Amino acid sequence: MWTVIALSLASSLTINLVMFVIAYYRQSDKLTDISYALSFLTIAIVSFSYATKYDHFSWIIFILPTVWAVRIGSFLLMRVLKVGKDRRFDNIRTSFVRFGKFWLGQAVTAWVLMLPVTLVLHRGGKVSSSLILGVLIWLVGLLIEAIADKQKFEFKFDEKNEGKWIQDGLWKYARHPNYFGEILVWCGIYVACFASLSIIERFIGLASPALITSVLLFVSGVPLLEKSADQRWGGHKDYQDYKRRSRLIVPLPK
Repeated sequence: MWTVIALSLASSLTINLVMFVIAYYRQSDKLTDISYALSFLTIAIVSFSYATKYDHFSWIIFILPTVWAVRIGSFLLMRVLKVGKDRRFDNIRTSFVRFGKFWLGQAVTAWVLMLPVTLVLHRGGKVSSSLILGVLIWLVGLLIEAIADKQKFEFKFDEKNEGKWIQDGLWKYARHPNYFGEILVWCGIYVACFASLSIIERFIGLASPALITSVLLFVSGVPLLEKSADQRWGGHKDYQDYKRRSRLIVPLPK
C-alpha cells in the first residue's frame, strides 16, 4: 500500500516540477492548469498499474477521476488561452520560491484528492450499492460543474456583459455552483471507494473530500471570489439583492 502511495506522490511531484521549470523560464501561465489535470491522470495511471485486478470495479474507479481530469483540464486550458494569463500569478510569477510553492501545493493537493482511488485500486473491490451511489453523486457533480463553467465562460466573453456579474442559469441560485459540483465529484469518488476500503483506509481516504471542501469554502475558493466581488459590486443595490436571494454554493432556490 505504502509503495503505491509513495509512487503516486512522486509522479505528481515530477509532473509539476517539470512544468514549473518550463513555466518559470517562459514566465507563462498556460501550463499551470493543464499540469493540474495531468497530475490526476498520472496518479490514476500509476495507481491503475498497481491494481489488484482489472475488473469492472477497477475500471470504473479509474474512469471517474480520469473523465473529470480531462474535462477540467481542457476547459481550464481553453480559458487561459482565451484570456492570455492568470491574474492569480501577477505578484508571484517572477519569484522562483513563491511560484514554486504554488506548484508544490498543486502536486500535493492532487495526490491527497486521489488517495481513495490509489488505496482502493491497490486493495481491489467489487460492484456494490456504495459504488453505484458514488457514481451517481460523481455524475451529478460533474454535470453541475461543467454546466456552471460553460455558463460563466460564455457570459464572461460576451462583450455586452462587460462589468456585470453573472446571475443566470445555475448562477441565479448560487454564487459558486461550480465549486459545489467539484465537491460533489470528490465526495462521489470517496463514496464509490468506501465499501471496499479497510477502516484505516477510510480515514486516510476521507482526507480527499475534506481537503477539497476546506480549500474551496475557506481558503482559496469562495473567500477570495466573494471578497473580489464585494470590492467590485458591493456598492450596487442590485448585487446586494442578488446576494440575499442566492445561496453560496448550492444551486437551489432560496
